[in-house]
Amino acid sequence: MTHNRIRFAAGSDIGRSRTKNEDSVYASEHLLAIADGMGGHGHGDVASAAAIEALSAVDDGTPPGDLITTLEGGVREAARRLSELAEHDPTLERMGTTITAMLWDGESRFAVAHVGDSRAYMLRDGGLYQITRDHTLVQSLVDDGHMSPDQAAKHPNRSLLLRALETSGLADPDLSLRDAHPGDRYLLCSDGLTAVLEPETLHQVLTAVDEPAEAVRRLIELANEGGGPDNITCIVADIAFDTAHETAHETAFDAAHDNQNGDDSQPS
Repeated sequence: MTHNRIRFAAGSDIGRSRTKNEDSVYASEHLLAIADGMGGHGHGDVASAAAIEALSAVDDGTPPGDLITTLEGGVREAARRLSELAEHDPTLERMGTTITAMLWDGESRFAVAHVGDSRAYMLRDGGLYQITRDHTLVQSLVDDGHMSPDQAAKHPNRSLLLRALETSGLADPDLSLRDAHPGDRYLLCSDGLTAVLEPETLHQVLTAVDEPAEAVRRLIELANEGGGPDNITCIVADIAFDTAHETAHETAFDAAHDNQNGDDSQPS
């Protein structure tokens, strides 16, 4: 019997300008997630790590039922966790994080949850598609016809978020269900990658580099060559036929604590 499997790699780098890594990442055979922490007296690393830790509970080894309900519950638990931390430590009250996550059913569907300006892309049949929408001021201006995408990319306030996971405990993620086809390639990344690399460069690397771990390494390398103004975190994941029904090895690590001194790409 022919099954689909996922091949993946994840990596994170502090970049060239920051003193610590406030991104966190989780990647396994069912759950892929990126979080980019911010604010609150430099406690962005706490926010992103707590969110990823809470969300990772949905990856408990049991087949998910309703993918969207399961993933939404994980995001809401992440928001609740941020609120709980701030209640115990007032210095954490202004922290927050983006979160972009995909939960796979193991065969043919992904649920996607998204808050903030980290992104998910899909490479299919040679075309690269952004499958999340930035929750930023400039994106809202583009949507309303008041600004072009090129103007938005260069705007000084392009990183101003309209929505994120914060310590209010509330969560309002965009949620969608997508079909996954053999041959699809997915990229999840923090804005430390997309603020530097144009979509054409992302497309070139994702098309030309076969192994997910090497694609992650190359993307981070290019972002650093472009100045590395922010932390850089990404996951590359491929949907592939697996006639032997092999199981990918879980890769999960907290970039905010473990990867502050360089790239740590790990293949599945």
